[in-house]
Amino acid sequence: MMQFLIVSALLAVASAVVLPAPAYPAYPAVAKIAKVVGPEPYDPNPQYSYNYDVHDPTTGDIKNQQETRNGDVTKGAYSLIEPDGTRLTVEYTVDPVSGFNAVVHREGVAKVAKVLAPVAKVLAPAPLYHAPALPALPAFHGLGPYHG
Repeated sequence: MMQFLIVSALLAVASAVVLPAPAYPAYPAVAKIAKVVGPEPYDPNPQYSYNYDVHDPTTGDIKNQQETRNGDVTKGAYSLIEPDGTRLTVEYTVDPVSGFNAVVHREGVAKVAKVLAPVAKVLAPAPLYHAPALPALPAFHGLGPYHG
């Protein structure tokens, strides 16, 4: 009987399937140290320019923007189609003397849906409801001296 158990154990070990280790991310024991970076160099005349344009007929998202900066002066504009169908356009400038200034334009006529509601004829005025009067509350004179 003992020989049977030993042979069974050896067969079990020989036919064992080795499974790969679980796919857990490796966590190093040593924490990474952030590199200390000094301030970015000062640019006395920063410049950039960008623009984008979105036209998604599925969602109705139609908008665009463009902006340019040259030193301390920024100029730009953006527009979008509002839910009522009008186009809203904002043109703006930013400078150290005047600050932020914007001019807003609307193009197109808002489409207003006419809703016809039935008119009810009033034969007699509605009765007025009067709330019952509340009884007067007794005057409050404080709690008196504290005896603790």
